[in-house]
Amino acid sequence: MLARGRRGWHQPGMSDLQPYGTYAPAGLVAAIARRTVRISPESWRGRRMAMFLRRLAITLMRGKPLDVERLGARMRLHPYNNNCEKKVLFTPQFFDPQERALLKARLRPGCVFLDIGANIGAYALFVAAFAGPQARIVAVEPQPDVFDRLTFNIAQNAFHSVKAVACAVADKSGELTLFVDPRNRGESSLKIVGTNESAQIKVPAVTLMDLVRSEGLTRIDAIKLDVEGAEDLILEPFLREAPPALLPTLLVIEDGTDQWQIDLPKLLEGHGYREIGRTRLNRMFERSA
Repeated sequence: MLARGRRGWHQPGMSDLQPYGTYAPAGLVAAIARRTVRISPESWRGRRMAMFLRRLAITLMRGKPLDVERLGARMRLHPYNNNCEKKVLFTPQFFDPQERALLKARLRPGCVFLDIGANIGAYALFVAAFAGPQARIVAVEPQPDVFDRLTFNIAQNAFHSVKAVACAVADKSGELTLFVDPRNRGESSLKIVGTNESAQIKVPAVTLMDLVRSEGLTRIDAIKLDVEGAEDLILEPFLREAPPALLPTLLVIEDGTDQWQIDLPKLLEGHGYREIGRTRLNRMFERSA
């Protein structure tokens, strides 16, 4: 069994051994954080100001994390080598607003949500904050240190609906190579992307169908799939093997068109999905009942 439960396999980093609140924003950093979260995403001038203030605050933080409430949840965020944490900490209103609005509008209390490529849990915790205690949320993250951040963030909230699983999801089970981008941990992938081919770690992997079976799921309301170009490798065998009752109603998929080996939107269309939205980073699909 490759998937583990909420606490996972790894001990958290030294900073995460400190209780939540140890790194509460203070001084100029706190003032900047209060200012940037209020900037309108529609304002070009405001976005430029937010980026400038964010860089200033990160310099002032000197490598330490911050403990904050974002997207309805308590989190400890390290905005240095992870664009997701940087956005959520200083400009959560810029963090996939259309995708999150879709999930909040369509998902009901008690929903089943899979967050594949969960990173530090921004999507999983966002859904947990409104989906109620009967929801089932599975957050999957293969990078050991990022997984530690994920489990720490889950533990700071009383949702009791989020389970962290320490593995990759791929087209086959076993041990696979994960290519890690040290400049942005959110861009690590089972495919070689960019020019960074040397940073590699071995991680356990399961197929999406095996993950669903191991969790005993009988339905899936939505999946967010952010695996840096490997979305087609994961979905093709799942769509081929899964009974119709297991096909999720909603899919939020990182747009990896340039890296996909198949025409994934066409494949999804053949299984009853239609594209209902597209942003700079993601594509959203819905399947009729």
